[in-house]
Amino acid sequence: MENLIFLQSLLAITILSFNYSACEIKKTNIVDDSRPIILFERFGFALNGHVTVSVENVLYRSKHQNAKLNPSSMGFFLVSDASFPRILNESSYTEAFCVLSSQYVKPVFKFDELSPVSSHNATLVIGEEPDEYNLIFGNCQPEFHVSMKVFTEMYNVDGDEEKDFLPAGQTELPMIYFLFFAIYLCFLAVWGFICLKQTQTVKKIHIIMLALLVFKALRMICAAEDKMFIRKTGTPHGWDVAFYVFGFLKGITLFTVIILIGTGWSFLKPYLQEREKRLLMFAIPLQVMENIAAVVIAETGPAKKEWLVWNETFLLIDVVCCCTIFFPIFWSIRSLREASGTDGKASRNLEKLTLFKQFYVVVVAYLYFTRFGVAMIGNAVSYMHEWVVAAAAETVNLVFYLFIFYNFRPIEKNPYLAVDHYGESSPTYRTKAYGEDSIQEL
Repeated sequence: MENLIFLQSLLAITILSFNYSACEIKKTNIVDDSRPIILFERFGFALNGHVTVSVENVLYRSKHQNAKLNPSSMGFFLVSDASFPRILNESSYTEAFCVLSSQYVKPVFKFDELSPVSSHNATLVIGEEPDEYNLIFGNCQPEFHVSMKVFTEMYNVDGDEEKDFLPAGQTELPMIYFLFFAIYLCFLAVWGFICLKQTQTVKKIHIIMLALLVFKALRMICAAEDKMFIRKTGTPHGWDVAFYVFGFLKGITLFTVIILIGTGWSFLKPYLQEREKRLLMFAIPLQVMENIAAVVIAETGPAKKEWLVWNETFLLIDVVCCCTIFFPIFWSIRSLREASGTDGKASRNLEKLTLFKQFYVVVVAYLYFTRFGVAMIGNAVSYMHEWVVAAAAETVNLVFYLFIFYNFRPIEKNPYLAVDHYGESSPTYRTKAYGEDSIQEL
């Protein structure tokens, strides 16, 4: 039974380790925990990487009155992703298997090494075996519940003998994020210039899109500063808070822009229908919940019992949010398809139908890549090139923004805008919204 619990725990840790990477000094409180395996950190080490683990206030509580504690059955160790299948195989044929005794782990220390004083500190040098390792606490006596305060510090040493608290594959991230900040700053300047030049055709949606660029640019500079301070000191010095705030505002604004464009608001009609208002009132709270879950996941770490639940909650809400933004696009496509055969302006509506189908395809491709494609790239590249994943994700974000902003820019004769006469020798475009009859069609 204990082996089965261990196998299930190790399998869960294996799955979690592919989606989690820590890169800073951490302090974690473990309270009355009997899990056989607890994942603390995941870090990409270069040559001569270091890991330091300190524990204090260690307490044990047994579920059985006559249980005898063996401190050597508890402790911290490092294990690489490649070793997980070997440990699973080893545990299946080894009687009374204890992961701390496995030949495929790097022990940091066992609890039989704890001195009578209230704290213990141990440092392990990776040496000539660099890899991406998971720092795990193992408890081969799950009948004992453990409480303790744990301090972890993982870093590499650069050429100047200074500590680098970013994993080996993430050292390029500060520069990458700053580069994208500069790009979005230029993007913002161009968009602002276009809006000022085309004041007669600027609508409310363009102001919201301007705010989206502001939040995205601020999020990028906060990400750059966050990673830079973590690299130097091991802590973000408050930049993580600003990153979460602007990420939250960016997420809400992006989903709002997609929904408003999908419903045709500001382009095809002057006001939102009741169902579209309800959709926004549903999507915005979901984005709030998703951002709260993301913050909890990032700040608590996988050592907490609730971490897996928050991960599942985040994924569920994210899927629901992605599905939500498809509804207004479906409604617009269906309405245009119906209108193309009934209002006598088939060519105009067929063109709009084609454009909205293109918009739908791009949105689906964007959501698919940012949710699944990025994860596939992360699993394919070496841990030494984790920065490629962030660069790919931000590049796709930028391309998506360029598509949206280019196609819905405030200019005259935009094919997404309403048209009075189409197909005549001298077509006349109108940039104001449809009248009552046209609103009913859409």
